[in-house]
Amino acid sequence: MQGALLPTENGPRLLLQHNRLNCLPLGARLRTPPFCSTGENSSRKYSVRRQQNAPRCQVHTRAAATLEGQLAEPVNSDTLTHKHDIRNIAIIAHVDHGKTTLVDSMLKQSKVFRAGQHTQERIMDSNDIERERGITILSKNTAVRYKGIKINIIDTPGHADFGGEVERVLNMCDGVLLLVDSVEGPMPQTRFVLRKSLALNKKVIVVVNKIDRDAARPDFVIDTTFELFCELGASDEQCDFPAVYASGVNGTAGMLPHSLADDLEPLFEAIVKEIQPPAVKLNSPLQMLVTNLDYDDHKGRIAIGRVSSGCISKAEQVSYLKPDSVKTKTGKIAELFVYDNFNRVPAERVEAGDICAFTGLSDVGIGETVCARDAPNALPTIEVEEPTVRMTFLVNTSAFAGKEGKFVTSRNLKERLNRELERNLALRVESGETADAFIVSGRGALHISILMENMRREGYEFAVGPPTVITKQIDGHKCEPYEEAVVEVPEEHVGPVVDMLGQRKGQMLDLVAGETGGLTRITYKIPTRGLLGIRSAMLTATKGTAMLNTIFSEYGPWSGPIATRENGSLTAHEQGQVTSYALESIQQRGKLFCGAGDQVYEDQVVGIHQRNNDLKVNVCKKKQVTNIRSATKEATTSLNEPMRPTLDEALEYVVDDELVEVTPQSVRIRKNPLAGKRR
Repeated sequence: MQGALLPTENGPRLLLQHNRLNCLPLGARLRTPPFCSTGENSSRKYSVRRQQNAPRCQVHTRAAATLEGQLAEPVNSDTLTHKHDIRNIAIIAHVDHGKTTLVDSMLKQSKVFRAGQHTQERIMDSNDIERERGITILSKNTAVRYKGIKINIIDTPGHADFGGEVERVLNMCDGVLLLVDSVEGPMPQTRFVLRKSLALNKKVIVVVNKIDRDAARPDFVIDTTFELFCELGASDEQCDFPAVYASGVNGTAGMLPHSLADDLEPLFEAIVKEIQPPAVKLNSPLQMLVTNLDYDDHKGRIAIGRVSSGCISKAEQVSYLKPDSVKTKTGKIAELFVYDNFNRVPAERVEAGDICAFTGLSDVGIGETVCARDAPNALPTIEVEEPTVRMTFLVNTSAFAGKEGKFVTSRNLKERLNRELERNLALRVESGETADAFIVSGRGALHISILMENMRREGYEFAVGPPTVITKQIDGHKCEPYEEAVVEVPEEHVGPVVDMLGQRKGQMLDLVAGETGGLTRITYKIPTRGLLGIRSAMLTATKGTAMLNTIFSEYGPWSGPIATRENGSLTAHEQGQVTSYALESIQQRGKLFCGAGDQVYEDQVVGIHQRNNDLKVNVCKKKQVTNIRSATKEATTSLNEPMRPTLDEALEYVVDDELVEVTPQSVRIRKNPLAGKRR
């Protein structure tokens, strides 16, 4: 970076010239040793790329330091000001690559907690379901301070079904930390989140996490990550990414894989140096895009977002609207908060560039812009990718309806689903065929099942149909969504996995044997329909050793009928209490979902038939009482342990003529009476 002062009519101006060093055309980019973290070629050792870029960074710093304070430009509303005391970053990665664990270590080393204060693991995962499943579902904000600089951190989900959370929070940050496992390397969700970041021109710092693993291979991870940048059409500057090596669980980091510091200071230094401070218009009217919502029993709705221009103050009168709004709404900011050291701290005034939260606007929604009252000017709203899977929510009409739930009517169901739409941008809700049916569309079965799990814990009772894909008509042809599936499985179980995916119309794209710890990695392109209900079957076929990761790829031609279930169902013949006498003979016909003493009703699915047809069984049959002594009176009854399906397992099991009954206490499967009438 070079600078020169030029005289003009309005005073001196700074002419900046950027020297693009080491820039190659996209087609000429190859994985040469300088792009590797370490490595040898013809007995010559190459240094880390960060060391090569150091001179350029120093020149830029010296130029900025020399020219700082020498020019005094006239202040106007369009002048961009850099907030050098703030950095806004988001942590993105594939699921289970250690995002939340790394945030834990960053919080602890920033002296957020008192000495000796007890803290739990995965502090940012505050939701009960997140802790139970070990995954991040909702994006969350926090902030730490490093050498007087405030670093706003946004922790994002890693599962593909919650990609909408990542898409909407990227608007709040100026750069991202892309975490990549030191063994697995880039995975399907890594591609998704990186593509979104590059499209928004965010600065990317690659963090090779879990570097302390025995099978770590940092050179391979850096090379494959660089290839991923090139495949996604990244610019030369974006491909020249800085790399940091870290162990989130140990709280250590370094610029070299085998030379880690005792703390995360190298990571903090990389954030401060590489992530640009927010460039904002301090003297312009207020503009703030709402990107998240929270709720407090006492404060009401809490809106969260980044102030894009101007400043926002407590008790200020503001307007808020969307780009296509006909009417502008107005209101008053009741309370104002900023994030600092893992706390939400009250504030009187927040300037542009910082992330804040406020209360007072009871009906503000995600995607709306909060503006100065006399200058309502909306920012572009948040756009997320369309859903690919839908399910039908119904009022529960089974024989046990209303016995366990608190909210059971269609009005309760509609209000709850509409409330979910306020913060879940990737969700869609439409009216069904009848007044008590609602079609809910999402990114995947897990996306919708998390909503159902939250609803049942809140006291809702309802029924839901099997997941189906959303088809489109493209150029007059019926098309369906396809996904990229990556399976890691031991070599001895490769055969069953290949057979299973082949039967579901999957096309093999790649197979790498013995890549990570003796595991074989298989990449498939497969219709989303073929993935419905496959996880349980794959775990059974591979004795629980297979790991399946998927990401939406594209819409492609309809692939024809796909058989997702080979077995039929055992259904109850009548309503009553299950007896051990009846189960003793019925258990020979398949696996049972119920045990002795359970209450069942007619047409409830009580087990999996060992054949491909449905079979009605009398699980309530009682032994005839006579006055004749039986020769087997003293014989004991041996019953197998019933397989009680969870909500996820029930959703994988059901087919078109079945429903899942969801209540706060139970998950049951039953035959759909409407499906029988249609037949």
